[in-house]
Amino acid sequence: HRSGILPSTVERAHSTMMNADMDAVEAENQVELEEKTRLINQVLELQHTLEDLSARVDAVKEENLKLKSENQVLGQYIENLMSASSVFQTTDTKSKRK
Repeated sequence: HRSGILPSTVERAHSTMMNADMDAVEAENQVELEEKTRLINQVLELQHTLEDLSARVDAVKEENLKLKSENQVLGQYIENLMSASSVFQTTDTKSKRK
């Protein structure tokens, strides 16, 4: 009589333990999946930030080149004005009078 009950009880206990083990593995897999998802989202966010920063650096470089060019033009313009103006020309009147 007991021999018929014992295997059934052992099977249920074994099944319960296997289910608990599977639940633990499933929970661990869920935690790993959530961590992977969080890390992937973080990597994507960092990639977007890097892309934004790269675009900003390119824009600043372009603006810098534009301003350098404008400064050269203005410098040349000022130099031309100074050379055309008698106020800025060097006068050597003493040597001419002698």
